Amino acid sequence: MRIEIMDTTLRDGEQTVGISFNTHEKLSIAKLLLIDVKVDRIEIASARVSAGEFESVKKITQWANENQCIQKIEILGFIDGTSSLDWIEEAGGKTVNMLCKGSLNHLTHQLRKSPQEHIADIKKAIDYAKSKGLKVNLYFEDWSNGMKQSPEYVFQLADNLQNEPIERIMLPDTLGILDPLLTYEFCKKMVDKYPKIHFDFHAHNDYDMATGNVFMAIKAGIKGIHTTVNGLGERAGNVPLSSVVGLLNDHLGIKSHITESQLSRLSSIVETYSGIRVPENKPIIGEYVFTQTCGVHADGDQKNNLYFNALSPERFGRTRHYALGKTSGKANILQNLKELGLDADLDADSIKKITDRVIELGDKKESVTKEDLPFIIADVIDNKRFGKNISIKHFNLSMTNGLRPVANILVEIYGKNYEENAIGDGQYDAFVKALRKIYGKLGKDFPVLSNYFVSIPPGGKSDALVETIISWKYKDKEIKTRGLSSDQTKSAIRATEKMLNLVEIM
Repeated sequence: MRIEIMDTTLRDGEQTVGISFNTHEKLSIAKLLLIDVKVDRIEIASARVSAGEFESVKKITQWANENQCIQKIEILGFIDGTSSLDWIEEAGGKTVNMLCKGSLNHLTHQLRKSPQEHIADIKKAIDYAKSKGLKVNLYFEDWSNGMKQSPEYVFQLADNLQNEPIERIMLPDTLGILDPLLTYEFCKKMVDKYPKIHFDFHAHNDYDMATGNVFMAIKAGIKGIHTTVNGLGERAGNVPLSSVVGLLNDHLGIKSHITESQLSRLSSIVETYSGIRVPENKPIIGEYVFTQTCGVHADGDQKNNLYFNALSPERFGRTRHYALGKTSGKANILQNLKELGLDADLDADSIKKITDRVIELGDKKESVTKEDLPFIIADVIDNKRFGKNISIKHFNLSMTNGLRPVANILVEIYGKNYEENAIGDGQYDAFVKALRKIYGKLGKDFPVLSNYFVSIPPGGKSDALVETIISWKYKDKEIKTRGLSSDQTKSAIRATEKMLNLVEIM
């Protein structure tokens, strides 16, 4: 059995509040979805939205034609005479996902037409699409409410359209009202009544049941599932692509053709483009979902992988981590020291002192990262190796309206002072560029910044402590350092100073 995956991040996902992908971003995501992740189809836009959308679609269809995958590109169209279909053809599209009314309530109050009139309009649109050489899929919008409130209308619609030249009928839970039992019941009715039709299921997550609903839709015989990256979408979003892949492989026993190892990379890129941060505990793609916190779990993993499950991080291009905090035990500390290459340097008494300090910091609600350990070691056992070899002695950051920010810095490196200045796109960017100049003159490698996260406590207090966590790539390792200050830029500089000292001992 093979389940088709149609990803609609670029159409339905873009309906998330505040998201508007530009042409470059849309093309990049399309390439990742089709080439790297290998989904079956993607829905990239709605017809007649804007001039910018038209140009984006043209770029994607041009690329798809050049790479023999134009048949995998789909565009939402409407029953609006010929307007949508002309737009899609002119933009280079070859498949239209035509939006029909799947509930009598929507038909009556939005279109103000009878079922017979709507069916006639749909057939005319299908005929016109075929005359343009377009393939046609049909969305039954608000289908789930249609099945609850007016099933006779849904069946009337399907009865009259089942012999039309269409590829698929797509069944959306438009308002996210279904639960798994209703999903199975409604999907089974459609599959049993129309066995020759290829049905897709389109889940929304208003009640946090989208993944469970997809599970039951597939159990009922649905052949295609619609997803979005990171679960983007209107209101509470759509079912996440990553969750569906895990569901297929591990719970339904259906070997997915999706490249699992690319899902985290895809998620990260869409997170950057969309500006919508993925919750740390979001299954499969969240930052902390492959992180153990409890010391008992770390100990069990060391002895026989006792706290592992089928969702191994390696499947998704990730690695397992052991968090540091008040529930940490010696096993957590040892695992993190091992990852830093420092486990051989410390005796049992030193490790106990380090563990006690981590627990003490955790009790104070202070977060501790793996990269904080060298500084804790220097503090609790006075180990000079882990001392402050590099210090940001002075910095002057200036920002003037109409001019790019400037940074002047003085850095002490092993007792010698180095001064430099630079212009940047922001104050911190200027600071880092000045640092890079110093490191370049000294012939020292400077890590690449890979992620930057600022946490500002709620409440609106201007003197509240800001936490900045910066991720860096250094050689073959990823470093994550943390700074605290009432000033956001200063907290970032403190995180950077930690990083500079850390790479000296790696």
